[in-house]
Amino acid sequence: MRLRVEFTTEPFDLDEAPAHALVAREVVEAAELDAVDVGPFGNTAEGGADAVLSAVDALLRRTLESGATRISLQLNVIGEHEAGESVTGKGRK
Repeated sequence: MRLRVEFTTEPFDLDEAPAHALVAREVVEAAELDAVDVGPFGNTAEGGADAVLSAVDALLRRTLESGATRISLQLNVIGEHEAGESVTGKGRK
């Protein structure tokens, strides 16, 4: 099964990326995911279920430890034909 996670961490700071945002980026870029897109207002990653769920667990724990006060996420099951269609950036396809 393939999953796609979209997430944001708060509070926002438009002048400088907060520590929790930097940690979130570090977590998803270090995970064994197929595609990652990190942006200023939202982030997307996709891959196999085990890899995505492990990354989400680490993301939640580490960003909260780094000062996040709110984490919003959406998790979707995607089909193989959808893989990478709307996700750009680092990828291992």
